[in-house]
Order: sequence, then C-alpha cells, then structure tokens
Amino acid sequence: MPRRDDTPARRRRFAEAAREERPDLALLCLLLAQEADPELDEDAIDATQIELDRLAGLVPYSPDGPGAWAAALAGLLGERLGFRGSAADYRRLESSLLHEVVRRRRGLPILLSVVWMEVARRAGAPVYGVALPGHFVVGFGDPYGSHVLADPFDGGRSLSDEDAALMVAGALGTPPGPTRPGPATPLEIVLRILNNIRAWAAARPGAPPSGSWGSSDVQLWAVELSLLLPSHPARLRYERAKLLVERGDFVGGAQEMEEYAEVVAAMEPNAAEAVRRQARAARARLN
Repeated sequence: MPRRDDTPARRRRFAEAAREERPDLALLCLLLAQEADPELDEDAIDATQIELDRLAGLVPYSPDGPGAWAAALAGLLGERLGFRGSAADYRRLESSLLHEVVRRRRGLPILLSVVWMEVARRAGAPVYGVALPGHFVVGFGDPYGSHVLADPFDGGRSLSDEDAALMVAGALGTPPGPTRPGPATPLEIVLRILNNIRAWAAARPGAPPSGSWGSSDVQLWAVELSLLLPSHPARLRYERAKLLVERGDFVGGAQEMEEYAEVVAAMEPNAAEAVRRQARAARARLN
C-alpha cells in the first residue's frame, strides 16, 4: 500500500495551487498524480516540467496564424514523437497521470491535450482546451473568432467546427447543430481528469494492474481532491460519504451524509430525507 504519511501536506499544496489567481495546469496535474504514484517526488515533478520545456524548445516558431501553430504541434508531438492514444489507454490509470503520459507518449484525450497545451503555451502559441462531451481537444487562435481545432488523441488531426459538432452529436445522441464551446479553465480540466479517474476505478472493482491501490482507494482520493477545488458539484460529498461507508467507516460516512442532507434539504427535501435514512442505516451497522 502506498505511503500516506505526507498526505496532509500534499493535499494542502494541491488546494493552495488550485486557489492561485492563475492556476498552473501542469503543476495541478502532477500534484494530482502524486496521489497515485508515491515515487513521484519533487525531483520527478521538476523533471516532467523540464521535459515539457524541452519539448517546447523543439516547436518551430509559427507566427502565421492558428493553422500554422496546429500544424507545427502535430508535426512535432503527433508525427515525430508519437504522442497519441488508443482504446487500450482507457484501461490504464497511467493514462490519466501527466508524468506517465509524458513518459509513455500515450494517454487519454484530455491528458494528451494537456501535454499539447503546456508545450504550445511554453512555445508562445495561442492555445486553449476544448471540453467536448465525451472527448477533449485543443484549439489554436481565438475561440470566438478565427481558430483551428486539433485532436491530440489522433496525433493532432485537424478538426473543423462541423467535425466537432458531429462529435458532440454522437456523444449526446442528438442531431448535429452549431457548436463553438469556449475554452476550458485549468480547474475545469482538473475536475474532468478526476471525474475520469473516478469512473475508471468504479468500473474496475478490486486492485488496478499495479496492485498498489484498490478501486475504492482510487475513488476516494479522486473525490477528496475534487472537493478541494474551489468549485465542485455538491453531490461529491454524498459520493465520498458512500465510499466511507463501503470502506467500513460507518460513523464518518453517516456524518457526511447528514451534512450533505442539510445542504440539499431546502431544494430537495425528499432526497434529503432519503439520505438521512441512509445515514441512520450506516450508524445502525455499528450495533
């Protein structure tokens, strides 16, 4: 089982980084990854940041507009260095950990997009993340004006707005329509990464391939980091409470449920009462 002695200090650092006026996306992703990888110490974090700096130094300067920047990043990261993803990457926790994605050059769409964004930003490109439903891509230029979209998961394949609309329609099961999503903020990106990790763990009861973590361990730290973000869904408190009960912390889980019920009681009294019944049932398991 990973050492947890430094958990409070790590959590404080993550919370402080999330509350910076301009949150550092790469740093937040690396602090997140520390929860899963006890070997990711300060030197390893610095090494990943240095590697992102090195990759940025390889990007040809492209002042000719968004299309040129997108082509430059695709040529370097997608073609020359082989950053991309496949269906198999969805089965690995490492695909959601930035240092592993930089090392393996494989990952989920959102983590590959983080690599693209961090490398492009360091190189001076006007880059931003685009959180499409079910997929994450990057944009270059003005998100509300002249821009180009690229899919890092597919090696940097160029996407038109129509391609993006089809992606959204496929994810939502609705007819294609005009779509021009705005840029995702660093904290929105981090929350989405944590959501992915929770979903990954929930679909895999038992221990991950590494054997270091159990499914509920991963779900719990992902929920707890999400709760440290300045803005997060209130329901995560209920999810944490259920995890605590599942892990045998009946008192802690019941207390969390009761606190969540108080939060939602004004708007959803029936739901609040149902949660209170669950809390009473959890406490009864102590007898």
